[in-house]
Amino acid sequence: MGGAKKKSPAQAEKLQTAEAAKKEGPKKGEKKDQKSKTNISVIIDETQAMNFIKNSKVFTVQEVSRQTGVKVSTANAFLLNLLNKGSVKRISGYSGHHIYQSV
Repeated sequence: MGGAKKKSPAQAEKLQTAEAAKKEGPKKGEKKDQKSKTNISVIIDETQAMNFIKNSKVFTVQEVSRQTGVKVSTANAFLLNLLNKGSVKRISGYSGHHIYQSV
């Protein structure tokens, strides 16, 4: 009974150019241009972070991140490093939302 709806001229043109691009795509054995991943390192101001940690009774990763102006992942790596050294201890929290205290 019903058939496919007739496409508008603009849609037909888009479909035609998309099919042509598929046919002209990379041949077998050719590599696409791959973007190289760059290693981005963010440096945390340790003196500013340590001042905040020493002046706080308890703190979280998010607070350290906010005070130092870095990403949460960078602040978390910094706190885990301090935790391994024994400068801070984890006193509470769950599921990545830990509360730390300076030693």
